[in-house]
Amino acid sequence: MGYLVLFPFLFFTFTVYAMEGEELTAEFTSKISALENNSGGRLGVSVISANGSALYTYRENERFAMCSTFKALLGAAILSKVDSNLESLDRAIPYTTKDILDYAPITKRNLSVGRMTVSELSAASIQYSDNTAANLLLDAIGGPQALTSYLRSIGDNQTRLDRNEPSLNTNITGDLRDTSTPNAMAETLHKVMFGDDLSPASKEQLKAWMFGNTTGANKLKAGFNKFWIVGDKTGSCGNGASNDVAIVYPRGTEAFIISVFYTGSSASNDIKNAVIADVAQITSSALLNNH
Repeated sequence: MGYLVLFPFLFFTFTVYAMEGEELTAEFTSKISALENNSGGRLGVSVISANGSALYTYRENERFAMCSTFKALLGAAILSKVDSNLESLDRAIPYTTKDILDYAPITKRNLSVGRMTVSELSAASIQYSDNTAANLLLDAIGGPQALTSYLRSIGDNQTRLDRNEPSLNTNITGDLRDTSTPNAMAETLHKVMFGDDLSPASKEQLKAWMFGNTTGANKLKAGFNKFWIVGDKTGSCGNGASNDVAIVYPRGTEAFIISVFYTGSSASNDIKNAVIADVAQITSSALLNNH
């Protein structure tokens, strides 16, 4: 008879928690939708916990141009080769003036030397979004298609890189080239940060590169609590695209991955940055209310 009394109580408790979770999810969706409607353009969001659970999503399976966020994935591909003894972070890669693109702050600074190590190029690519560094690293792994092949090998069947910098930034409506989805990006970042593809040392190196990013102060970092640790990779490109993807360590709760893609906006860069910061605020509020 004891089980007959206890079971309804447990069922009621579970139902209440489930309803609270559904209400928080609905509130998150409503707030992101309102932000999208008020700002114009199209937003995509995916938030995944450290254990791989989907926490909050919006247009999570729609395609968006990656812009420079692909450089975080490129860093993972490089580290995977290092783990397989097919690459060394200390290997120097030579380059000349003909390799220098318009946006290449670190490789331009080192042009007189004419070479940088794989580690230095990876830091330049992720932390400063140096386009020449990214192209040199893409060449080192076999080109954009090689990055796509790496992503397929770890279970990402959506993300694709088709072109080098700067061509990958066109973001033509309906063009599948150089795109991902919020879910695919977040899930892949989760795999390389928390899964078994990379060695512990390589996972820490990838995090360190992202924690050292210099380009994201006005995007996700601006919307999260200043005491939270955020490692991110930003991106901006044609057709009003502005993105940010990150690993976040909140104070007092578990880490999570977030990917935010925003496209089709005619607003200024400052306003687009503010939209992404607003996504961070909405996300942090939802996470705190869920704990």
